[in-house]
Amino acid sequence: MSHEQASSAGPWSAVVLGGGDPGDPFAAAHGVGVKGLIPVAGEPMALHVLRALRGSGRVGRIAYVGPTTPEMNALIDERVTDHGTLLSNLEAGVEALTARGLGRGERVIVATADIPLVTAAHLTDVLDTAPADAALVYPVVPRRECEAAFPGVQRTYARLREGSFTGGNVFLLDPRLVGEFLPRLREVLGARKAPLRLAALIGPGVLVRLLTRRLTVPELEERVSAILGVKARALITGHAAIGTDVDKDADLALAERHLTEQHPGGADPGRTGGRGGGHTGQS
Repeated sequence: MSHEQASSAGPWSAVVLGGGDPGDPFAAAHGVGVKGLIPVAGEPMALHVLRALRGSGRVGRIAYVGPTTPEMNALIDERVTDHGTLLSNLEAGVEALTARGLGRGERVIVATADIPLVTAAHLTDVLDTAPADAALVYPVVPRRECEAAFPGVQRTYARLREGSFTGGNVFLLDPRLVGEFLPRLREVLGARKAPLRLAALIGPGVLVRLLTRRLTVPELEERVSAILGVKARALITGHAAIGTDVDKDADLALAERHLTEQHPGGADPGRTGGRGGGHTGQS
């Protein structure tokens, strides 16, 4: 389908991953089929993400993977059937965009549908500060920013020499190079629950430095680039909402509270604001 207000393909397009396990107990407990449709502040959490992408002023087209609602459809250019896994859905979303042709230099921001606290200003800052020479850019948020923005929030952190970071729920990629790194990414994700296999992929020296907190961001970038076969970069951002997804009722309550406090009169399609700027983790 075509979004009537969409501009011609600009420097950025977007893929929103809104699929999920049809048996997800969290979604079922809230009366919907997938997590992205769980209401937050009276609206599907995915709708908050779509509004932020549109409001960023940087995104020309949006492909959405997974079930939608009519209000969501008004913000989507390409609706894509859920293919069952994260990487299959990513591939399907990028293919839906490339099937219509890519603009010169066009890149893609991929976002999960479960980050309803993200704002247009957060995304604008990330897109404007992302390094242009990398095939894959992964935003990470310092622990101190997460705890300052959302006291008590529970996240998983990686401890590097520069500090502790949590991974963002968005990443940026060159759609022309997806075919080069996707097979290796599948391999890494497939090994994530097999420690010996994962250690072999990462390399014992790098793993030891990671476990002893001596690994630096540039060293990690270099290793990830070698594993995937393309240039990968971290983007350190102060926008905690990018690393704050909704996976359980405590997360949902946090999102409800913050959105209600920000917009007591209802949802605001042009939500902006946030703290901190982004900068790459390059040395």
